[in-house]
Amino acid sequence: MSLSLTKKDLRSIYKEKRMALSQDEVNFLSKKIFEQFILQFNVIENQKVNVFLPIEKFNEINTQIFIDYFFDKKVRVFVPKIQGEKMISVEIFPNSEFEINKWGIKEPISNIDANIELDYVLTPLLYCDQFGNRIGYGKGFYDYFFSRDLKIHNKIGLNFFSPNEDIADFFEKDVAIDGLITPSEFIGFTIK
Repeated sequence: MSLSLTKKDLRSIYKEKRMALSQDEVNFLSKKIFEQFILQFNVIENQKVNVFLPIEKFNEINTQIFIDYFFDKKVRVFVPKIQGEKMISVEIFPNSEFEINKWGIKEPISNIDANIELDYVLTPLLYCDQFGNRIGYGKGFYDYFFSRDLKIHNKIGLNFFSPNEDIADFFEKDVAIDGLITPSEFIGFTIK
């Protein structure tokens, strides 16, 4: 039987766990997560993947490994960009220029919302339970993004930690992810 905790408690616990990781551990575990992704998914040329750019000071997963791989495979790469209270998806290229937003997140200078069907959205999170309910930083950007009229085939969370507790207070408007990749496993919830 799983312990059930509030989002606030889980957010605090998993922020602390992640901040306790050294940079070497973050890089090693990020590589393991990337290897799990490669084992599970066979991305092909011209597929479209939205992948988050990490907030390094928060020890987020190093997704540059994914981006380099996608460019090498001729996969189209998109990244999130915050505009007001909303998040859009902007296509990037190897020569794209970036800036740091007010939250310390690297974003493309371009403001062109791709607004297209995406094969994968690689999603950051602090925690995900065994049902695909995710906890981020609480701003709701990904819930908004997932509720747009975009067709997203696979919403895949990336996390250093496996689901051990249930989320006691998730809301109906919270959008669950389809799968979770940790350094040691892939857990499918509703993979299409």
